[in-house]
Amino acid sequence: TYPKAFLATGLHVGIKPSNTQFPDLALLASEIPCSSAAVFTQNKFQAAPVTVSREVIERRSGEGIRAIVINSGCANAVTGKGGLQDASEMGRAVDACFDGSKDQKSDPGSTLVMSTGVIGQRLPISKILSAIPSAYSSLSSSHQDWLLAARAICTTDTFPKLRSRTFTLPSSPGITYSLAGMTKGAGMIHPNMATLLAMLFTDAPIPATTLKPLLAHAVDRSFNAISVDGDTSTNDTLAILASGAAGGQPITSLDSADGQTLTEIVTDFTQQLSQLIVRDGEGATKFIRVRVINAASFPDAKKIASTIARSPLVKTALYGKDANWGRILCAVGYTDGLSPGAVVPEKTSVSFVPGDGSEPLKLLVRGEPEAVDEKRAGKILEEEDLEILVDLGGSASGGGREEANYWFCDFSHEYVTINGDYRT
Repeated sequence: TYPKAFLATGLHVGIKPSNTQFPDLALLASEIPCSSAAVFTQNKFQAAPVTVSREVIERRSGEGIRAIVINSGCANAVTGKGGLQDASEMGRAVDACFDGSKDQKSDPGSTLVMSTGVIGQRLPISKILSAIPSAYSSLSSSHQDWLLAARAICTTDTFPKLRSRTFTLPSSPGITYSLAGMTKGAGMIHPNMATLLAMLFTDAPIPATTLKPLLAHAVDRSFNAISVDGDTSTNDTLAILASGAAGGQPITSLDSADGQTLTEIVTDFTQQLSQLIVRDGEGATKFIRVRVINAASFPDAKKIASTIARSPLVKTALYGKDANWGRILCAVGYTDGLSPGAVVPEKTSVSFVPGDGSEPLKLLVRGEPEAVDEKRAGKILEEEDLEILVDLGGSASGGGREEANYWFCDFSHEYVTINGDYRT
């Protein structure tokens, strides 16, 4: 079930010369103007579409957005003024499909632009601009066309990442709302304020002033809590569009009953969507959740979880099925930016939690090493899913009941092979 008023499609343009058949241009549009919000990469070399999309949202104060156009095969990043012009032209070409008579020079635009692929190369912009009218004519609400769009944004992904769900809100129990989302990514994954590329769409009535804090809360606990290889992309963008087409009372505060319910729903949805990226991590053989509990603060817990998740030594040990918990503890100990007394070695415990729900395997208990059953440890590490539990036991002052989660994958030989051959 997809949200009302939204249409999608994907088609083959041939942006990357080696791509002779797969869709590589996606268009998602609304039949009516939408409220919107977005978060973007903090990489200093921000791609042209990031700059263009940010300006569109800022100039419109998040209101009146109609579409998102995305290409794969070329990131349009570090491409200078020409790249900025290309990104702007993509947006204007879509805007012209909605209203060809509009004075586009003075209008701030209503289309967000995203690109993904190889950095440092210019887009074959003529091909893309020629294909946009055809994409607009092909827009549909069918599952097949949503799936085509999800496929069109893929690069090294091994499967399209598309989810949808329905929900209700306390103020309008008789109205069924829909939420849909798609994302792409399998490498260069360690988002910072955003994700690879991701789009969320809903027909709930949410103004831009509510969407912005809603998205920030959800992203901090989902797309900003995943890692494949520790690299933050130049193109990371996550946007949400709300058409309000299903009706009901506008959600003007996240503190209201509707706002609290919506926050839980969107956060859970973005967690599930983002985890598909980790499961599709380049060369990945394992899906790991690291859970840090009894921390002095949420930021402390998240920083520790993030440090563990991006440690090459932890990731390679897990790939090799080696229960080398010392590497986990080492990552906890060198985590930067923690509050004073956030980690007390004598209070810290580490365990492996099997994916089958059986008893956790204790590795370190309040600073004391356990006699580890290596046979059982090996069996646990044979499984695809694993949880690493780090219990900080509270801060030095005795307080602290905060927790944070991070999801990541292992490093394999295949990861090196994929990235060694990426441009060819």
